Amino acid sequence: MSKYLISVIDHATNSATPAEMVAIDDFNDRLVAAGDLIFAGGLASPATASVVDNRGGEPLVVAGPFITTREYVGGFWIVAAPDLDSALRLAGDASKACNRRVELRPFLGP
Repeated sequence: MSKYLISVIDHATNSATPAEMVAIDDFNDRLVAAGDLIFAGGLASPATASVVDNRGGEPLVVAGPFITTREYVGGFWIVAAPDLDSALRLAGDASKACNRRVELRPFLGP
């Protein structure tokens, strides 16, 4: 089994409608039942981010996101799938459940 990150692309934080939340909960339940869910979560607004750079001996902390864009990662799933085709099917189901575009990326290594 390989691990994949499914990132939800959104333009606002906590923007899911009640119907979308029901669909997301149902999708999560299906992932758990199939043994495919490793972890999932929603993310706060990029405005709450801090960038930390400790390459110079002392950590430098800068408030705000690393990159400012109109869209950003609003949430994610980490799933296990036997192959890319299976992961793509899960990503399609995730996109449908949350009614957003998603990005699928494999983790490096086992």
